[in-house]
Amino acid sequence: MAWQMSGQLIETCSCNMFCPCWFTVQELMIMDQGWCASAIAFRTRDGSSDGVPLGGRTIVFAVDFPGPTLFDGNATARLYIDESATADQRRELEAICSGRKGGPMATVASLVSKWLPARSAKIDVADSGDTIVLSVGDAGRLESKRLRDPQGQGFTLRGGGFVSGLGMQEVDLAPSGSRWTDPDLRRFETKSGARGEFSWSA
Repeated sequence: MAWQMSGQLIETCSCNMFCPCWFTVQELMIMDQGWCASAIAFRTRDGSSDGVPLGGRTIVFAVDFPGPTLFDGNATARLYIDESATADQRRELEAICSGRKGGPMATVASLVSKWLPARSAKIDVADSGDTIVLSVGDAGRLESKRLRDPQGQGFTLRGGGFVSGLGMQEVDLAPSGSRWTDPDLRRFETKSGARGEFSWSA
């Protein structure tokens, strides 16, 4: 059965300034440290799948790419699903966010060689507008802060690459200060970040 899901995507990764993967120009996609680790939150606003409502749930996708480029794949990943999700919601969200139901995450999932078991986690969100902080159980903490110039203007990337590939029209540059400590994944801190509205369906 068809599904659809929309909301806010918050991306953080270990690159120094702005992750070159957003541009998907292969010759630019050399990872700063020879590897890249990322935590991406999906805050669903609306959605349904197989008759199951999906709005109001938060999912975090954590992934470790051993490098040296994204296209080398061989990543290890795990999903953390809002503990408030019902069993039906968890089933559908896990299938969508691991790419098993098609949509944008199917392309991302093709680069993952090892999926760790999904976890239910207490996900707390503090959103003050420019700054968003998510605490994900004992696995990690995401912090995203919208980048502004001295005049208060933000920086936006529109179209192409990961923007359209992830079902978005544009993303705001939002440097991060996240820490990830899941012992089954690489422990990492993030600097790069972006966020925007996504709309998926398949």
